Amino acid sequence: MEPVAGRRWQKVLYERQPFPDNYVDQRFLEELQKNVHARQYRYQAVVFQSGVVAQQLCSVCVFVVTWWYMDAGMLSPQGLFGAALVSSLLGYVLFDAVDGGAGRWESGRTRWADLKSTLVFTAFTYGFSPVLKTLTESISTDTIYAMSALMLLGHLIFFDYGANAAIVSSTLSLNMAIFASVCLASRLPRSLHAFVMVTFAMQIFALWPMLQKKLKAQTPRCYVGVTVLFALAALAGLATISSVAAVLFTSLLLTICGLCPYCLIRLQLLKDNIHGPWDEAEIKEDLSRFLM
Repeated sequence: MEPVAGRRWQKVLYERQPFPDNYVDQRFLEELQKNVHARQYRYQAVVFQSGVVAQQLCSVCVFVVTWWYMDAGMLSPQGLFGAALVSSLLGYVLFDAVDGGAGRWESGRTRWADLKSTLVFTAFTYGFSPVLKTLTESISTDTIYAMSALMLLGHLIFFDYGANAAIVSSTLSLNMAIFASVCLASRLPRSLHAFVMVTFAMQIFALWPMLQKKLKAQTPRCYVGVTVLFALAALAGLATISSVAAVLFTSLLLTICGLCPYCLIRLQLLKDNIHGPWDEAEIKEDLSRFLM
C-alpha cells in the first residue's frame, strides 16, 4: 500500500491508517541519540582501579615465593610465623586507625571477639597440621602442583575486584586459595611448616585484601603507595628465584596497569550505541499501587 497524498502519518496504533506497517516518515531519525548511557573514563582513574588486580597477582606471587623458600629450607617456619604475626598486628592497628574506628563501631564487633576468633583458628590449624601434612601423600607431586596452579588461577578469576558481575564470588575465591595452600603445604618437610603456610595463606588471601579495600576507600594516596611497595617486594622476591620470571611478571603488571587502561580509553572513542523510537518502552512509573 502506498502512502496517500495529503494524509500525514501518525505514530499511533489505535487508528487505521492507509500506510504499510513498516512505514516511517522523514521525522523517524529526528529522535536519534548516540551513546546516551556511555561512561567517560579517565586514564588515571582506570589505572587506579586496575591496582586491585595487580595487588592480587602480587599476593599470589608472594605466597608462591614464600612457599618455595620454605620448601628449599631457606626460610624457617619460626621466622615466617614471627614476621606474619608482627605484620598482622600492624595491619590490625592500621585497619582501625584509617577510619578512626568508625567501621568497628558500625559492625558492633569487639576486639575480644577478634582475639577469640584468632585463637580458635590458630589452635584448630595447629591441631590439624599433622593431618594437613599427610593429607595428600597418595597423590603425586606433579598432580599437587597442577591442582594448586588451577586453584590459584580460579582464585584470581572469582576474586571480588569491585565489579558487579555474576562470576564474582569472594567465598569461592578464598576457598580455592586455601585449598591451594593446603596442597602446597602438604609437600613441606614438617607439620609445623604446613601450619605456618596455611596461616600465612589466610593472612595474605583473607586479611590483606580487607585492609587494602579500606585503604582504597579512605586514603587513596596511601593505597597507591602501598600497592607500589607491595609490587616491588613481590618482584624482588621473584627475582631471587628466576630473573626470567621476574621480567615476565613485570611485563604482566605493566600490561594490566598501563596498556590495558590505555586500550580501554582508545576503544571508548569508537563506541557508537544508538537510541531512538525503535527502543523498547521502559515503564519508569511506580506501579506498586496496582498490586495492593
